[in-house]
Amino acid sequence: MTALDPPPLPDPEFPGEVEMSFADHLEELRWRLLRSLAAVVIAAAGCLIFVRPLVRLLELPASGMRFLQLAPGEFLFVSLKVAGYAGLTLALPYALYEGLAFVLPGLSRSERRLVAPAVAGSAVLFLLGLAFAWWALVPAALRFLMSYGADVVEPIWSIERYLDFVLLLMLATGLAFQLPVLQLLLGALGLVKSKTMLAGWRLVVLLSAVAGAVLTPSTDPVTMLLLSGAITGLFLVGVLLVRLTEGIRSAAPGPAAES
Repeated sequence: MTALDPPPLPDPEFPGEVEMSFADHLEELRWRLLRSLAAVVIAAAGCLIFVRPLVRLLELPASGMRFLQLAPGEFLFVSLKVAGYAGLTLALPYALYEGLAFVLPGLSRSERRLVAPAVAGSAVLFLLGLAFAWWALVPAALRFLMSYGADVVEPIWSIERYLDFVLLLMLATGLAFQLPVLQLLLGALGLVKSKTMLAGWRLVVLLSAVAGAVLTPSTDPVTMLLLSGAITGLFLVGVLLVRLTEGIRSAAPGPAAES
């Protein structure tokens, strides 16, 4: 192409595509990661101011339980940990925005249509997972653990161990609730059909039981059954969503019908 030739027209399927060198891509990625990390630090610092109400909120499922500080500075480290988890949760939308802004220019129009529903669904399901863990899983696990051996030992727990248990269980449940979004993306991209997903329900039940055992810090049977049941239910919801998208796609007029 000579200097007098007009520049090539952009591909209509990739409207946001920008020509950049590999070094420029790495530089952009570095700055986006730094901004995301800064957002997490700022959010965690803000949450540190309100860490005492947050700790009291996390203690609610264990009403009546006595918590001890078993080492000097234990509550200080607990406060930093709780503020870090809360800051990460609050800064997650901005981190998702930075990630999407980095990958969007390389996505086609059809792939871009999946971005907004996937991000919105992922955020909603993550919050639902946190609420489900706090409202159902944590109280069920605590009732089992406090009743088991209560006639032999008095249950007095370390505040750090308790909050580690609660925070890890809530985070694991929030991540497990992303299953329908993953299924919907795979189905929308045509990689997996709903019939194929439903045909493997036995394997899903087995894997959900394994996931329930791995993701629950307490490894008690009540929490494992609740989490594995929730994962199985979410899988069926994902199958239904994929089936609906397949029906919409088959009902849409194709090129032949439009002509």
